Amino acid sequence: MSIPTEETNSGLRFHRNNYILMALGLGLLVGGFIALSGGGTDNPNEFNEAIFSPQRITLAPLLILAGFLVFGFGIMKRFKA
Repeated sequence: MSIPTEETNSGLRFHRNNYILMALGLGLLVGGFIALSGGGTDNPNEFNEAIFSPQRITLAPLLILAGFLVFGFGIMKRFKA
């Protein structure tokens, strides 16, 4: 039988730094989806060029991808106690 360590007795699966990384990843995800929104029009017969802005084509997908990567890293990373 193995003796339980302090890490298993704490009751938390993640270290404080894991939660910080996951919150940062979640913030990047939310920021990316906010940057992706908008560009619509009230009249469906009109075309709006705003959907092709660099913010929606480049910046928003990069923020979303970075958010998923940081969030996944925050889950997988092990910090020493």
